Amino acid sequence: MKMLLTVEFPLEPFNTLVRAGKVGDIIGRVLESLKPETVYFTEQDGMRGGILLIDVQDASEIPRFSEPFFLHFNANCKFRIAMSPQDLQKAGLDALGKTWG
Repeated sequence: MKMLLTVEFPLEPFNTLVRAGKVGDIIGRVLESLKPETVYFTEQDGMRGGILLIDVQDASEIPRFSEPFFLHFNANCKFRIAMSPQDLQKAGLDALGKTWG
């Protein structure tokens, strides 16, 4: 299942890792391990952030995606299901509307 993983990096320890010249290597190793489909880095609520599109086959995989960010950066991670237009078409919205509307 496609999911959006949003990551919020607090200032510390990120600033310390930047000053030590380590942050690029750590992020590179994490991304190499996770193999997201797409990654964007951005600002989120005044902090550094990232948005990753990942493929999660089973809920038990969630720690594999979040722990590197928790352990290296004290980051906050949020997971959201991502539907493509094709997924939405398969959802049966018309039938649901008739049943619940």
